Amino acid sequence: MTLAHNAEAVAGLISPHGGALVDLMVPTDQREAVRAGVDRVVVCSDRNACDVELLVVGGFSPLRGFMHREDYEAVVETHRTSSGLLFGLPIVFDTNDASIGIGERLLLTYQGQELAMFTVESVWEPDKVKEAKGCYGTTSLEHPAVRMIACERGRFYLGGRVEGLELPRRVFPCRTPVEVRATLPHGEDVVAFQCRNPIHRAHYELFTRALHATNVSEGAVVLVHPTCGPTQDDDIAGSVRFQTYERLAEEVANPRIRWAYLPYSMHMAGPREALQHMIIRKNYGCTHFIIGRDMAGCKSSLSGDDFYGPYQAQDFARDNARELGMETVPSLNLVYTEEEGYVTAEHAEARGLHVRKLSGTQFRRMLRGGEEIPEWFAFRSVVEVLRSTT
Repeated sequence: MTLAHNAEAVAGLISPHGGALVDLMVPTDQREAVRAGVDRVVVCSDRNACDVELLVVGGFSPLRGFMHREDYEAVVETHRTSSGLLFGLPIVFDTNDASIGIGERLLLTYQGQELAMFTVESVWEPDKVKEAKGCYGTTSLEHPAVRMIACERGRFYLGGRVEGLELPRRVFPCRTPVEVRATLPHGEDVVAFQCRNPIHRAHYELFTRALHATNVSEGAVVLVHPTCGPTQDDDIAGSVRFQTYERLAEEVANPRIRWAYLPYSMHMAGPREALQHMIIRKNYGCTHFIIGRDMAGCKSSLSGDDFYGPYQAQDFARDNARELGMETVPSLNLVYTEEEGYVTAEHAEARGLHVRKLSGTQFRRMLRGGEEIPEWFAFRSVVEVLRSTT
């Protein structure tokens, strides 16, 4: 088990967050010894399993385990650990079991797999109201993450060292930061595109045009890096999304696009989540991050109002990008026009072009009804997958 992959592994690529790409996986011949002395077995939730995996492979570098109370409280209050290192959201393990004590060794399992050994080094009862306000900017249970920490997460949080035994077997084959970095061109910019839904034409235009942004190198590539963990209830199932990505990668076959999947559970935390995504993508080797107007945003189920302002995530990410050693690429507001295809909304308005629109609701209705989906809106391969699974 090593602290980090050293200079040979990251030469020519951006340094990981904190300077070291952590690897917590125990070598095969040492796993039986590490597994000895288990005090109890604890079953991970889907969200726990994502966090364990990202800790083990270094996606949350430089963390070597779940945060202790000091770091948790510091991140909630200041989006920094107690040492001052930027971090968007706290990484903690939750439980309702009040009998778990400091010093215990927990075997973390998930869907029959033995994922990791977790040595408990701190236990506390968090102030979840304060956590909600600090991380999500609201205490309303209408916010999905506020509802998650209030109704799904356990009463107690645990912090401590993690030692990896096995990675979860997923429908999405999630490559590690080391594996992704091995596919990236050295000395060139890498632009990350985050998504949690199928990719349509406007998305493709957005992230391919980002390669031509003024602050991106000529030989840059884009890493399309969808999240595959728990997300909003009404999002398309992960197994279906995976099929759409795989089919689309075959259809477009663009040598400047890299594809990988991220075992991350969404919080819909707006500005805080934008920072979290940037830190994770830096660990995967990305130098630039495409950030939308309302990235990781969500709405009130009663009023329909957004929890975050339209540029709040962009501004927060941009303000912290320099300290991370990264750059942001603002998401273009693209529209499809009859005369010129995809252009910016500003260009279309200035030229008086005819804009064509298709809402998500209309798209889903047309899918269900077997109607022809215009190719300017969606890729044929994506439509075929969605039709065969709905």
